[in-house]
Amino acid sequence: MEAIGTLAGGIAHDFNNLLMGIQGRTSLMMFGMEAAHPFSEHLNCIEDCVKNATDLTRQLLGFARGGKYEIKPTRMNDILDQSIEMFGRTRKEIQIHKNYEDHLWTVEVDQGQMHQVLLNLFVNACQAMPGGGNLHLRTENCVIHEDVIRPPELSPGNYIKISVTDTGVGMDEATKARIFEPFFTTKEMGRGTGLGLASSYGIIRNHGGWICADSRIGQGSTFSFYLLASEKTVKPQNHVPAKELKGKESILLVDDEDFIIDVGKQFLEVLGYTVFTASSGQEALETYNREFGKIDLVILDMIMPTMNGGETIQRLKAINPKVRIILSSGYSMNEQAAEIMNRECNGFIQKPYGINELSETIRKALE
Repeated sequence: MEAIGTLAGGIAHDFNNLLMGIQGRTSLMMFGMEAAHPFSEHLNCIEDCVKNATDLTRQLLGFARGGKYEIKPTRMNDILDQSIEMFGRTRKEIQIHKNYEDHLWTVEVDQGQMHQVLLNLFVNACQAMPGGGNLHLRTENCVIHEDVIRPPELSPGNYIKISVTDTGVGMDEATKARIFEPFFTTKEMGRGTGLGLASSYGIIRNHGGWICADSRIGQGSTFSFYLLASEKTVKPQNHVPAKELKGKESILLVDDEDFIIDVGKQFLEVLGYTVFTASSGQEALETYNREFGKIDLVILDMIMPTMNGGETIQRLKAINPKVRIILSSGYSMNEQAAEIMNRECNGFIQKPYGINELSETIRKALE
């Protein structure tokens, strides 16, 4: 499972870099284009295809070892409500029942990945109830003691438990034993990738939690997952307008892929920035030294040969402890990268990204 996770993560990284080139060129062509332009519909379709491909690589990265992005204190009752509201709009044949713990403990999670886990479980439940049925959602605080029978991967401590129960067809023991395997599916050819539950498994395990299933033929299924509780408080969300936010600062863009440098440079110039580029960590240091005092922000690729993003950040900080850095990657962040970002960086942007997302991330980092 670990080897498959490593393989999946590597494929997703390279594929996301390719998608960045496609997304970037498409965004540049659409920038300022009138909706009535004859190519507008085709470009919108290309963007939709990129989004679908990005969703697939997100599933792969969810399964891959260490696939966490932006970890923050979170109320899971809120995430559950948001996810089921989005899902329930198109599933009128499903009756939804909620049983939430009023004072559910806070957890530290990637909120986007938690939405992904829940939607995977909702879709799985819906497919088990083709004629409609009942979907029960439950949250509760849970203390796991040292002497309690538990999976060896689950350490004693305070957890929250989230359960998703359907009244569907259920599973036999053979199916239940394989449901978290990547690419295993009971659906007919062409109806699914078999990555939904596997990626959910990977995401929960990467958060230090545990996920399990209980089911009987004809008696429905219950999927439950545990997440470690946190003492941290939830911070209010700041609303950012979904539009291009321009600027006049100078930015150093660092990436070892020429086509990403090309697209990124054009993005930044369209947004009004002065752009310096570097194709390696060493070249980034040389450029930053040469243009010292002129560069307001560095956008840095995490995975590069010879000198990776982490080492480059440390050496940039040695030149200027106040340097502002946005970390960029087509891969998921492992614990070391997440620690570097939290301690040393002013933001993170996941490839492939569009011009709006880039502009918002830059303004947040600079302001």
